Amino acid sequence: MNRFRRATIFLAEDNPDDIEIARRAFKRAGLGSELIVARDGEEALRLLADERLRPDFVLLDIKLPKIDGFEVLAQIRASERHAALPVVVMSASSREEDVLRSYQLGGNSYVQKPVVFQEFMEALEIMGSYWFKVARLPRSR
Repeated sequence: MNRFRRATIFLAEDNPDDIEIARRAFKRAGLGSELIVARDGEEALRLLADERLRPDFVLLDIKLPKIDGFEVLAQIRASERHAALPVVVMSASSREEDVLRSYQLGGNSYVQKPVVFQEFMEALEIMGSYWFKVARLPRSR
């Protein structure tokens, strides 16, 4: 991550508690990130279509209202502008078919949401640290 600017994390999540946990975890991880939240799949696609929005990373729930996360992921990967955008699917689902479909559609990782608050916080902190302090990301387009 370029340490001279804030990372922009795009979160597609409909659960207000999970949104707040993500906000706190990324702040606690010291990412200095901007968190953009879409509360359903339709809003996610509308926001991602905005040329002014240039997320560095997407955290995507698959169980979204209106348009599910699988369709959002498919449309992200179909977009030339977002084709290389890192997308981590995070869901409560442990179903193997959900994991497989996420990878088949081009997800970079699948993380099952921990049910214990502290474990969820730790998972998000580790994820943020990896994607923004270890991995080299493409420049946002």
